[in-house]
Amino acid sequence: MSERVWHRFYDPGVPHDIPFEDVTVPDYFHTTAASHPDATAVVFLNRQLKYREVKEHVDRLATALYALGVRKDSKVAIQLPNLPQTLISVFAVMSLGAQAVMTNPLYMPPEIEHQWNDAGCEVAIVADYLYDQKIKNLRGKLPVRQYVITSIPDYLRFPLNLLAPLKLRKQDPPLVAKVAAGPGIHFLKDLIKNTAPSVPKVKINMDDLAVIQYTGGTTGVSKGAMLTHRNLSANVQQVRAWFQGVEVGKEVLLAALPYFHIFGLTICMCFPLSAAAAIVLMPNPRDIPQMIKNISKYKVTLFPAVPAMFNAINQYPGIDKVDLSSVKSCFSGSAPLTEDVQMRFEAMTGAKIVEGFGLTETSPVVTCNPLEGLRKIGHIGIPVPNTEVKIVDPTDGVREMALGQEGELIVKGPQIMKGYWKRPEATDEMIRDNWLYTGDLAIMDQDGYLRIVGRKKDMIIAGGYNIYPDEIDRVLQSHPAVFESCTIGIPDQARGESVKTFVVLQPGESLPQAELDAWCRERLAAYKVPRAYAFRDELPKSSMMKLLRRVLRDEEVAASEAGEES
Repeated sequence: MSERVWHRFYDPGVPHDIPFEDVTVPDYFHTTAASHPDATAVVFLNRQLKYREVKEHVDRLATALYALGVRKDSKVAIQLPNLPQTLISVFAVMSLGAQAVMTNPLYMPPEIEHQWNDAGCEVAIVADYLYDQKIKNLRGKLPVRQYVITSIPDYLRFPLNLLAPLKLRKQDPPLVAKVAAGPGIHFLKDLIKNTAPSVPKVKINMDDLAVIQYTGGTTGVSKGAMLTHRNLSANVQQVRAWFQGVEVGKEVLLAALPYFHIFGLTICMCFPLSAAAAIVLMPNPRDIPQMIKNISKYKVTLFPAVPAMFNAINQYPGIDKVDLSSVKSCFSGSAPLTEDVQMRFEAMTGAKIVEGFGLTETSPVVTCNPLEGLRKIGHIGIPVPNTEVKIVDPTDGVREMALGQEGELIVKGPQIMKGYWKRPEATDEMIRDNWLYTGDLAIMDQDGYLRIVGRKKDMIIAGGYNIYPDEIDRVLQSHPAVFESCTIGIPDQARGESVKTFVVLQPGESLPQAELDAWCRERLAAYKVPRAYAFRDELPKSSMMKLLRRVLRDEEVAASEAGEES
């Protein structure tokens, strides 16, 4: 790879070109289990599993799945929160050369029906409560013939294995259920207990599919990104090269990011397993008290998270009395990280947060700020090794923009997906001449650092001006009384669109709209200042705690139409 301007900002020891090893992610796991058999692999409440134990359970489940008909290139749906069973299932499936189809537990029946039929899933590994609430009445519409059922408490020890079901039944909806035995129903706990490990030898090539990872479907029907073993392995090797300070066999990583999302799958599962780290599992990423307890109790050293998590920890009552000093490095992605949130968390913990960027289609990591070198607040950093980026004209997708000019970010590298499952037209639109078009609008500075200014689809055009919601939200969230905000464009007959912002205030704060408006006018050009504000107790978020602008837009459109009808 040719010398690039950003290479001079790499931390010492980070190579410009990685001599990639042709090692699949399952191979990494097996190597770690052989070299660190007695190291802690998984921590889940009162249960800890060593690497040799996880390896045995993976082998037993893989053998059982083979007996159920799973072969190379079979599609296996996995619909679980972050549990030991989730990790074990992923590696059992991959070890057979089959593809994991990670499914959001929050999906409703129509979403499950679309995804599993689209992928052609033959087997599904599902939590008991999800099967009971969403799947058992859907079976006739699904291609799945074999269901492997597991329960959240299955890997807990006494007395939690008895107490947890009582608590989980009281949730609304319940998070545990009794599933009756029957045709096509198998229980993961029994399969692992009763199956001797005898995994068939399967030749897995680097360019074979490992995962069909579905996008969030924010721009229509969700599409399956085909990620190969090479994609995942390359991204793990890129991340390992970037974080030079990671000590093999000594790190503790908090897995609060959900495994059904590519950020969680690569950074909170594949990456730590390759480094023989202990993984502290969190089934509920919104449980901030448990998150804080886990960091303190297990002396977490690596904390990948999204900005909303850092912000929630900063604001947690009594947080200044909790020892979080074990945390060394944090990786932030999925949404913009404000300077205030970053500075407060770092001051409180002594850790460093590096903001990065990626997509489902890039396995996911594309860029990151250096951990030891120049970090630029508000920037997503510079390309990781063996990754090329360009900023191009968003209209023609070809003309390269000058430094400091905004345009569409396009990416090239070994972590780029093979394409979309059964969607060649969508693939050709997304990947052109080996460049992946992200749909994100960005600016590159003279050092090669990138700053996201918005999504093409989120850009507001008001009175002929291009307005980027992220820029407005950064200004709003710098106000000490604002907890979070979300800006959208709403239809305006005179201007095309006008700017409206939804605001959540810090607990106990009050803020006159006039003061908020004055704050914006001091920091934004007049055409960018919101024309309307709405104060709310909370904002709609995805399972990754990403703000959902489309939900707010849909609400505004519905309210507008209702007003016209009345």
